Amino acid sequence: MTDPRLKDLPGWSVSADGKSIRRLYELAGFAAAVALVNAIAARAEAMDHHPDLHLTRYRRLEVVLTTHDAGGLTGKDLRLAAEIEALPKEFR
Repeated sequence: MTDPRLKDLPGWSVSADGKSIRRLYELAGFAAAVALVNAIAARAEAMDHHPDLHLTRYRRLEVVLTTHDAGGLTGKDLRLAAEIEALPKEFR
């Protein structure tokens, strides 16, 4: 069953412990993956909310959002995920 908080966030899932959300992006190549990291970083800095970004296999980017100081998932995470989803398609 899909978490209702993610109804407008396709591709995102809630962790087993319910404390974070995550999404895996497969980009065209390394430069595209780094461009996505930079685009996410700009939005995260503007929100003062910093995700965990895991770049592996040169083009796979896993984004994990949790509100560390709250000890789990909050509205800030959902807002940043929506910001990421609103990025132009060339970044995703």
